[in-house]
Amino acid sequence: MNRNTKSKGTLMLFAMVLGWSTSYSDASAQSSPGKPEVSSPAGVKSAYAGRARSYGRNRMTPKAREYYTLRWGVDSLNVRSVESGEIIRFTYRVLDPEKAQPLNEKRNEPSLIDPKAGVKLVIPSLEKVGKLRQSSSPEAGKVYWMAFSNKGRAVKRGDRVNVLIGSFQANGLTVE
Repeated sequence: MNRNTKSKGTLMLFAMVLGWSTSYSDASAQSSPGKPEVSSPAGVKSAYAGRARSYGRNRMTPKAREYYTLRWGVDSLNVRSVESGEIIRFTYRVLDPEKAQPLNEKRNEPSLIDPKAGVKLVIPSLEKVGKLRQSSSPEAGKVYWMAFSNKGRAVKRGDRVNVLIGSFQANGLTVE
């Protein structure tokens, strides 16, 4: 009798493992191949399952992209937090050097404004290096940058900021 009970218990355990592995393979087959599904070991879905996301690139509407291209001769506007958040770098690619000239003029003081944090960042001037920006005459196809000091790390990744350089203004760029 004891031997029969042991074999029934083993058979029951085997059936449970087989059933679990079959249901697990069905669930993993249903998930999309591009997005791995996050779940707990017990099979209970987390509130954040499938929601893992990073801050997307600065996606502009086609009209905005056309505006910056036609009016200012630039595209690929990008704002990124670098150096552990101490510096915010703004980059852009020049398409038309004549139209993009105001962005590189030394007399135009650039500023980066974060309305949510209520701060206005400026470009620092270092003793031996000078201002942390490129101010040479623009050339078509080249990418130019400027670095804003973010002391205290008031501007964070995911914030929407505005960049002002003379009469140039880029609104709503997301900090990556």
